[in-house]
Amino acid sequence: MLRGLTILLICQFIGEILARGLELPIPGPVLGMLLLLAGLAFRGRKGRSQPPADVKTAAEGLLSHLGLLFVPAGVGVVTELDVLGENWLAVTAALLGSTIAGLLVTGFVMQRLARPEE
Repeated sequence: MLRGLTILLICQFIGEILARGLELPIPGPVLGMLLLLAGLAFRGRKGRSQPPADVKTAAEGLLSHLGLLFVPAGVGVVTELDVLGENWLAVTAALLGSTIAGLLVTGFVMQRLARPEE
């Protein structure tokens, strides 16, 4: 598992270096995730369809504790309840709008990808 965590952290570190060094508007961890995806895709083209066992174990370990990563965000929301109360209409409109947009985009993509071969 230590090897898998090391691989994940190296990908994140390289992504962070690229994001800051090139002054990209994309967060470093997102670039690191894209690098990991590219590495796994390249590995798949070499005939190895499964990710390395260490990376899979580390990822499953992190995903099993994913709920803990939302605790700071929840605390931040609770500490800013007065600001949410002042801007409840804008927050509600943003939540509803983004939910509807997400559903529409997901539906469109699924229809395009699930279309039977002609």
